[in-house]
Amino acid sequence: MGKISTYLNFRRNTEEAFNYYKSVFGGEFSGGGIGRFGDFPPAEGTPAVADEDKNLVMHIELPILGEHILMGSDAPESMRHKVNIGNNFYIALDPDSREETKRIFNALSEGGKVEMELQDMFWGAYFGTCTDKFGIQWMFNCTAK
Repeated sequence: MGKISTYLNFRRNTEEAFNYYKSVFGGEFSGGGIGRFGDFPPAEGTPAVADEDKNLVMHIELPILGEHILMGSDAPESMRHKVNIGNNFYIALDPDSREETKRIFNALSEGGKVEMELQDMFWGAYFGTCTDKFGIQWMFNCTAK
């Protein structure tokens, strides 16, 4: 069965925010703990991560209530991100198949904007992002093969 979670972007204080959420909800970070930009290779065609950004959070996960996972990352301007209140979250979907991922992605991006086309990523997922015609941001991370 597919999963849904909430993905939050912060300017440079994801770790602080998630330690706060951890104090509120309890539990431990899942998915291998805190993944930092300096721990991963740069995406093909992108510049290397600046030294001042290497310790920033690339990915973090915290189970909060029921089966819901709160996820997040830093989105610094040095990486061409402009975080504003209102554009700093995504509804994150992990559909059951690539076909279902593509179907939902195409439907939600129609009349909206594709930020990143669906593609295979170095962490093993089929990944892409879009904003629908109502301004809601969607993130797809299909782990099914």
